[in-house]
Amino acid sequence: MDLVCYLHPGWEPLLRPAEATRDWMDKTSEKFAYRCLPLNIANAHGWEFLNAHDVQVYWNGGQDAKDIIIRPAPGSKPEHLPVSIFGHGVLTFHIFGVIRTPPGWNLFVGGSPNTGRDGIVPLNGVIETDWSPYTFTMNYRFLRRNVWLTFKQGEPICFFFPVLRGAMESFRPRFAPMEGELLAQFKAWSASRDAFREETARNPPATASEQWQKRYYRGIDMRDAEPIADHKARLRLPEFAPIGTPPATDPVALQITGSAASIGSALRRVAQGLARGAGAAEMVAEVMSLGLAQPDAEAVVRAAMDA
Repeated sequence: MDLVCYLHPGWEPLLRPAEATRDWMDKTSEKFAYRCLPLNIANAHGWEFLNAHDVQVYWNGGQDAKDIIIRPAPGSKPEHLPVSIFGHGVLTFHIFGVIRTPPGWNLFVGGSPNTGRDGIVPLNGVIETDWSPYTFTMNYRFLRRNVWLTFKQGEPICFFFPVLRGAMESFRPRFAPMEGELLAQFKAWSASRDAFREETARNPPATASEQWQKRYYRGIDMRDAEPIADHKARLRLPEFAPIGTPPATDPVALQITGSAASIGSALRRVAQGLARGAGAAEMVAEVMSLGLAQPDAEAVVRAAMDA
């Protein structure tokens, strides 16, 4: 599936796959924060626009746009600097690109995960980018007044990744008692964790790799089985290809010949099926009921399940 950033003449955004590293994680003892696989995956779970110039910003606590002061570094291009247009302590970065997602996919936009900045917080949004011809802005809201804050050149200012539209509403949240195999594995894990902590307290491990159990990191359950075949211990997202690079040949996408509207409806139907645990054959049948031929329905289901 294609994720395209369309550029107007003169736009040269600094755009990269998000990095898994964080300064504060680097500074933890023996870098132990990187043992948390969910942190690593979240850090790299998208792409980032980077800041073009060093810039200092200041809010005096007022609610007008003029109550934010912006002090750029010498030589900065004005169009690349943040601005104050909304008031209420909101700082705005313009994003130079119109991003298009496949039919049925939105874009989650916000601050880079597991980062923090004193005195200001990113504001998150979800945008329908499969049809919109508009750019969007990345906004931050000041939390502290009368303090100069710095955005450095090259640091991420906007983080984004695609999300399937309608998937959230297709879930059926409910409570259920823990029993059967899940209860047995949970008890085994809890006992194993307690025993591991007691043993490491008595006999501190000689190496960092022995200081954690690594079962989740390795993708194995308490019976040493691998419940899923596509467990991820690292994300390697591709770079945005330069203008003029031929689109990558995607045999799945090439098979889908339905209209954008029908494909979007099919993807939403597949998302609902995935949420309730439907199999591929059942979802293919549901997609065919929308009017797509069987090869197209199968391609849509494969594309959604592989996303």
